[in-house]
Amino acid sequence: MNMESAFAKICLVTLCLTIGGCGYVPARSELAKTNYDAVIEQDIATIPIWVEMGTMSNTDLTTLIQSPILDRLVTRALVHNPDLQRSWLNLQRYRQDLVRAQSTQRPQVNAGFNASREEDNGASYNGDITIAWQMDLWGKLANTVQAAEYDVAEQALLYQQVQDTLVAEVSRSWLALIYQQHEINIEQERLATLEKNAQFIEQRYRNGLGSLEDRDEASSALASSKASLTALRQDYRNQQRQLQILLGDLSFSEIDIVANYPDVTLSILDLPEYVLARRPDLQAAYQAIKAAQSRTDVAYQDLLPDLDLTASLSQLSDTPQAWLLGSPAWALLGQLTAPIFNGGELRASISQAELDTAMSYQTYRETLLTAAKEVDDAIDAETSLRERQQYIETALAHKLNTLTLYQQYYREGLVSILDLLAVQQASYDLRSQHNTLIYQQLMNRIDLGLAIGLGVNK
Repeated sequence: MNMESAFAKICLVTLCLTIGGCGYVPARSELAKTNYDAVIEQDIATIPIWVEMGTMSNTDLTTLIQSPILDRLVTRALVHNPDLQRSWLNLQRYRQDLVRAQSTQRPQVNAGFNASREEDNGASYNGDITIAWQMDLWGKLANTVQAAEYDVAEQALLYQQVQDTLVAEVSRSWLALIYQQHEINIEQERLATLEKNAQFIEQRYRNGLGSLEDRDEASSALASSKASLTALRQDYRNQQRQLQILLGDLSFSEIDIVANYPDVTLSILDLPEYVLARRPDLQAAYQAIKAAQSRTDVAYQDLLPDLDLTASLSQLSDTPQAWLLGSPAWALLGQLTAPIFNGGELRASISQAELDTAMSYQTYRETLLTAAKEVDDAIDAETSLRERQQYIETALAHKLNTLTLYQQYYREGLVSILDLLAVQQASYDLRSQHNTLIYQQLMNRIDLGLAIGLGVNK
């Protein structure tokens, strides 16, 4: 029988198996029949407003804060942060898994050659080439590759999420340094005022015009302020070290900051609608569902027969020249394997794959609900912080007017030192509250940008 005849018979058998196998495709369970795309559309409809990708402007997290100093810090972090580098390496592993899955769709070629010498028979030379190929009758190999492609897409999106989160963390940490420096400046001004008060009261006490109680109260307030200043400076150094960790910088060199808060351009005025579809974690959760669905298909197809084709050429000669010029023997083999009994292992694999898909969908729902909550929380916080900031500014203006009057009253002996210190402390406390509210508002805008899916190079 020649090669053409053998190949024709194998094709005929393959055709018969394909036609026959189609009649024995296992029935899908109710869980496997779930149309997750339709269910996801229904979940999305529960969000008040949903906007597809691309509807927002080109604003991203790297342009929210206009600062060359911060830009340099972000660039360093994107290059050296160990968590980001680990995420990138993990993505490369999944890409290699995809390459391995794709290789199963291609013929496998192996070649061998050996030479041997026996005392009675002399030398012999043997070489062979074998080509093996598994026919993808039911699309199982294609579904395996598709699942790997979805895995790569998921990991690429998770890598994007790590990038976005890193940029947000670096921005928050840098703003925290500015905030803490402002707190230090306020406390230094408080301390300077208390030192002047203490000197003034000490002079009055020595002149017999003040009381011991006034002097003790001034000394107590002065010591308390020094303790607070020491703690603030320690917090500032700790925050610097925390930022250095994000930058992946072990040198712990000094980090530059600016004197005034930079503008964070994003506000609720820029957000008339939700843009949750931009979020990489939500997109990654969807890719995980698609990968699980493809693996469910593979689990069902494992119940069907497999057909492997093997072609080989071999030549045995007593001299290298004869081996090269001789006519090799060939063989063509088709091997059919089908599961008959495996103790329920394949059926259990099907059930597990279906459950994995269902779990992936629930993960998607949780991510969707969390995303909507984060946007709502950030928008609500923006409104609340703006109102609180206005109230504190009004209170601070009135308190500064009161402080001016109490300083005059104290010089005239109309109020005690305790009254003056209370007003002074309240004015500095209000300045600190105002500083905190500005900082919280800027931080919240970064959180809002991250919540709606603004990231790096979107």
